[in-house]
Amino acid sequence: MMYRVYAFILRFFKEVFVPPYEFKEVLRQCYEVGVRSFTLISLTGFIVGVIFTKQSRPSLTEFGATSWLPSLVSIAIMRALAPLVTALIAAGKVGSSIGAELGSMRVTEQIDAMEVSGTKPFKFLVCTRVIATTITIPILATYTAFIALLGGYLNVSQNEGTSYSAFMEQVFEPLTFIDFYASLIKSLVFGFTIGIVGCYQGYNSTKGTEGVGKAANGAVVTAMFIVFIEEVLIVQMAGWFR
Repeated sequence: MMYRVYAFILRFFKEVFVPPYEFKEVLRQCYEVGVRSFTLISLTGFIVGVIFTKQSRPSLTEFGATSWLPSLVSIAIMRALAPLVTALIAAGKVGSSIGAELGSMRVTEQIDAMEVSGTKPFKFLVCTRVIATTITIPILATYTAFIALLGGYLNVSQNEGTSYSAFMEQVFEPLTFIDFYASLIKSLVFGFTIGIVGCYQGYNSTKGTEGVGKAANGAVVTAMFIVFIEEVLIVQMAGWFR
């Protein structure tokens, strides 16, 4: 199985740089991954910002450090919560969708028909989806971060009366370029992982309709598990440069 996964990833890197390039399909997949997840991402990001701020306030109040709340929120959201929450939501929504869609095409022999007709199903179905998730997840993660900070600001403003300019000044003060770079790298790696796992599970699906369900379930569970491992590794590597 490890060899099949390795061969699948290697095949992706071999074919992604070779023409023809399916730009229209990449744009369509970016729309499916990004725009169709926009509402869910917005709601989740806002709730994360509000809840984290609300839960952190009592602990800081005990030490008389309520003024540190914007800095604490910004560090937590930019370093960890925004990329991770976005990746987990995308793994559940996008990963399962990719796995089920490709799995359905495999068991109904649509992929086999594409191969017989002379087209390149791997490039059209796999490469486009992996590129789309790799591009779109960082954009969604950045958007999630700002929406979460907006939720944090509304909570802080309601309780402490902090102005927007003062809040934003405290938000960006503790952050460094390493935080932004690490967050961007996380999002890129998470996006690639979600795309490649979903495509692998769906593209290699078997056993009819039962295989479609297993492909969708396997795409979600495996992607989430790998995302957590990557989170730990990237956080550890980023810590070496701080």
